[in-house]
Amino acid sequence: MQSWPDPALPVVPGAGPALRLYDTSARQVRPVTPGTTATMYVCGITPYDATHLGHAATYLTFDMVNRVLRDAGHDVHYVQNITDVDDPLFERADRDGVDWRELGSSQIQLFRDDMTALRVLPPRDYIGAMESVGEVVEMVEKLLSSGSAYVVDDQEFPDVYYRIDATEQFGYESGYDRTTMERFFAERGGDPDRAGKRDRLDALLWRAERPGEPSWEAPFGAGRPGWHVECSAIALNRLGIEFDIQGGGNDLIFPHHEFSAAHGEALTGARRFARHYVHTGMVGLDGEKMSKSRGNLVFVSRLRAQGVDPGAIRLALLADHYRGDRMWTDAVLDAGLARLARWRTAVAAPAGPDAAPIVERVRQHLADDLDTPKALDAVDGWCRDVERGIGGDTDAPSAIAQAVDALLGVDLRGTGTAG
Repeated sequence: MQSWPDPALPVVPGAGPALRLYDTSARQVRPVTPGTTATMYVCGITPYDATHLGHAATYLTFDMVNRVLRDAGHDVHYVQNITDVDDPLFERADRDGVDWRELGSSQIQLFRDDMTALRVLPPRDYIGAMESVGEVVEMVEKLLSSGSAYVVDDQEFPDVYYRIDATEQFGYESGYDRTTMERFFAERGGDPDRAGKRDRLDALLWRAERPGEPSWEAPFGAGRPGWHVECSAIALNRLGIEFDIQGGGNDLIFPHHEFSAAHGEALTGARRFARHYVHTGMVGLDGEKMSKSRGNLVFVSRLRAQGVDPGAIRLALLADHYRGDRMWTDAVLDAGLARLARWRTAVAAPAGPDAAPIVERVRQHLADDLDTPKALDAVDGWCRDVERGIGGDTDAPSAIAQAVDALLGVDLRGTGTAG
């Protein structure tokens, strides 16, 4: 799968401090401890309606992780999937009377365009579900052979399921009790009432061929991958077990991330799929979580079409901490637009206060569990000093612009067009 263009990333003098992030499984902020190359897997979209601001907030968060790790001196091997074959895609295509492949292709391109406009650093590996079917088949075969999976007793649709008791540590990532797991499993794509399952929480690995659905050949019968195993196979085959960060929205904690981790752990015998599990909060509108089912979506592409500068969208989303749920309002966007205009005016000044202390503060705040509100406040403070005529360093405006570009992903020397 083709990714999107890599924006130029300025080099800021010095190096940032080591990153600390909240780990969902530990329920606390912990140091991220990569080697020379940091490894990160982030779940991508199902391309039937992209890209709303909930998506954008998640991918901006992990773009910030990427930037902070690079600033600390690490190479970053970033992998993202795209679920280009799944029930929601089929349902939307059927509703709209279009071919599901055409719908998927159009929404994938729209997503690429949005990520380019938002100046998100692209993944090194951008992998579609259809590209990874062979990897999934191999993984399911091994899970069946080890007894971690089974075929339901159903002559018509012999689906393959993963046993939740295949690993002793199942549930450590979310920390949820059984009641909570069952509720989220039913709400988030699970099938607790499927006849023939040994446990209501057993997760689908391979969906046997149904009339009118795409399918691929496999030793255990033609069909297509389940959702969780897709991500598990893609991550394992590119990053290996116990990679540094698995990320996504907090609605993926269970069942998706819990099961994708469990599949990998059952296959390899490892205790942890990833060293850090990192999740973002939800973006809402009109008092409700922004979601396709509610129809309360604000799309990046529509804002861009209205002439909104993507840098303002980026600043508006970074104004709140990534882990918190937040509401999108006109006032939030207006604040982002005003901040972008103020920053651009300040860096166009002939001189300003020394940039080094501000850059150091921005780095410290970002390394502290991506405290973007404080990082933005630090740049605001420098801009206020410029407005007051404080400081005579003629190199400072350029240094601030470079640091904001590299660390926050906002181009202050740009034309301000919507892209």
